[in-house]
Amino acid sequence: MKPLLLSLSLFYVPVMCAYSQDNLVKYVNTRQGTNSKYEFSYGNTYPATSLPFGMNTWTPQTGKNGDGWKYQYFVHTIRGFQQSHQCSSWVNDYAVFSLMPESGELVVNEDTRAAAFTHEQEIAQPSYYKVSFDNGIKTEISPTERGAHFRFSYPKGSKAFIVLDGYTKMSSVKISPAEHKISGYVNNCRWAPKDFRNYFEIIFNKPFKSYGTWENRHNTVNANNQEAEGEGMGAYIEFAPGQVEAKVASSYISPEQASLTLAKELGGYKNFDATHQAADKVWNTLLGRMKVEGGTEEEKATFYSCMYHANLFSHQFFEYGKDGQPYYYSPYDGKIHNGYMYTDNGFWDTFRGQFPLNTIMHPTMEGRYAQALLDAQEQCGWLPSWSFPSETGGMLGNHAISLLTDAWVKGIRTFDPLQALRAYYHEATNKGPWGSANGRPGWKEYYEKGYVPFTKETLGATAWTLEFAYDDFCGYQLAKMNHQFYYEGVFARQMYNYRNLFDSTTRFMRAKDAEGNWITPFDPLDWGGPYTEGNAWHWTWSVFHDVQGLINLMGGDKPFVDKIDSVFSTPGTIKVGGYGQVIHEMTEMAAFKMGQYAQGNEPIHHLVYLYNYAGQPWKAQQHVRQIMKDMYNASENGYPGDEDEGQMSSWYVLSAAGFYSVCPGTDQYVLGSPLFPKMTITLENGKAFVIEAENNSPDNVYIQSATLNGQPWSHNWITHSAITKGGTLHLVMGPKPALQRGIATADRPFSLTAIK
Repeated sequence: MKPLLLSLSLFYVPVMCAYSQDNLVKYVNTRQGTNSKYEFSYGNTYPATSLPFGMNTWTPQTGKNGDGWKYQYFVHTIRGFQQSHQCSSWVNDYAVFSLMPESGELVVNEDTRAAAFTHEQEIAQPSYYKVSFDNGIKTEISPTERGAHFRFSYPKGSKAFIVLDGYTKMSSVKISPAEHKISGYVNNCRWAPKDFRNYFEIIFNKPFKSYGTWENRHNTVNANNQEAEGEGMGAYIEFAPGQVEAKVASSYISPEQASLTLAKELGGYKNFDATHQAADKVWNTLLGRMKVEGGTEEEKATFYSCMYHANLFSHQFFEYGKDGQPYYYSPYDGKIHNGYMYTDNGFWDTFRGQFPLNTIMHPTMEGRYAQALLDAQEQCGWLPSWSFPSETGGMLGNHAISLLTDAWVKGIRTFDPLQALRAYYHEATNKGPWGSANGRPGWKEYYEKGYVPFTKETLGATAWTLEFAYDDFCGYQLAKMNHQFYYEGVFARQMYNYRNLFDSTTRFMRAKDAEGNWITPFDPLDWGGPYTEGNAWHWTWSVFHDVQGLINLMGGDKPFVDKIDSVFSTPGTIKVGGYGQVIHEMTEMAAFKMGQYAQGNEPIHHLVYLYNYAGQPWKAQQHVRQIMKDMYNASENGYPGDEDEGQMSSWYVLSAAGFYSVCPGTDQYVLGSPLFPKMTITLENGKAFVIEAENNSPDNVYIQSATLNGQPWSHNWITHSAITKGGTLHLVMGPKPALQRGIATADRPFSLTAIK
């Protein structure tokens, strides 16, 4: 538009021995996409210092408490260093508190305590963040999964303070001078049970010279006070001048669990450098599992920065008890459960690329995730669609079924498929209490008429219909293997509902009223109304599961290809339509000057790969390379729109590998044009899949010929099992399209409808 160090080490054991570890974290810029604001997004990211899928991240804070834009590249003062979980600037953050070092006099006000810095004095890597302020203070951070290690360095001879800010809503602090410790909780959270708390414990390696509490509503300070509870309560401590280290961990379960986690995750590290070295090892191991060769240093920086972002969300929401077993506080029912739970992700964004990438790179985690979805459904009555950390109902569609089906089809079978089908059937035949993606708005009309009629109350109805039809295909896929009733009685019919909104005269997906009449006037350039964050040029292609069916509706291959070509040749004119004003997605589309193509938002992410379905795969190859080149980089301006919990990055990571997941819920990836001469994907099972692109260069973007494990390969797709079994996809690249390659019927990727 989102395990403990010990367990992580065990998790990566099969692949850690597969190659010598390279220093790849040097390529990652966690500030990629941070030059964003409300009006224009280059990513809406922040420099998260975190382990992969960690429960917490840590970030410098340039924005005010409660501001969704917590770090903006063009702001040159920092107010604190936050524990963060934010997956989108548009939904702000939760479970936040911050630490801020100061020298000289104590200042608690967040505006006046802000310290100036320059980006030249920053290092922003996933495993290490450092900034040297203009006032001489230096802050360093290195993460664990549920905590972090800080090192603060102060100017000689100056007083040295650390201010803990309780952020928004209620907080509690307790200062324990004898133990060099601060503990407490914050409960700032928009979507969670009333008893939600994030308990924290911070242990310093030096004694306190002085201390006290304060509150951030009026900035009142109570010197020598050891405990406080209320809105915005915080603490401050003073040390002898020099250097001080702090170990931090938190828990959603209890103060005791926070203490246990701190001991387990950080207790074994004698100093900051040891924690940093361990975090580097985790990230270098993961980044090295998609090892690239060739290409420019800039391309490597973009690739590994995107790979970092693709491995941040979802956040773990489980913790390890004294027995080493996972358990969690449920953000849905407020109770303690055994097992795994994950949060902070909007599936409308991420079902497309981020979760399919996980099925390749993290099948163990994906299996746990699938069961966690069903556990969440039991705890709140609905499948998650956008958890943060509880269900928000944000965006549209019922895409949990996409995640479940995609896992099942790819052999990740850790859950009961009948339980999944029952949960999805409930989702598809009811409307929940939260948002347009909680249950199904207009489900009765969709079932009876085959589409959701457009009214003033059903804004987005055409987009809903298209995504419901895809989700029903996923239900069909899962039911086909597991349950006859759901297969034949429900989803086999509904997955073709996209046909009901195709207008053959304009060759666009359009809105109808309840009587079946087309809504007029119609302009395909108009944003909003029946479309969500887009227009007809963007949404007409959302038939992931039956592209051949869409080709037939358009009149065949040539009209279909001509229509895709028109997306790029039609001027990038903005018509605000139902929005009534310019929104940032419109501005971003126009800025990149590719006509009506809008890579900055998800509905069109798969479009260029659709050329493969209509006999002109070389056009997909050309456009994919152009998009990677023109719209992505590793800088603060690194994305063409919201990064969206890893989806924007996953598109790039998969595309750089040479393929993309057009239709999750099938076992196929559709070929594009790999960015690097060679990429080696080391799998969890220890096997390796290699993509070789002979003669690859910025000019040689077209596939001339291909072999898979030494055998000729003319298909425009590759299966998931071909990747996970290991092997080599060898491509010969050239400067001109190979017009006779990949044009046979058998070379086209999967569609429900057979080719005529």
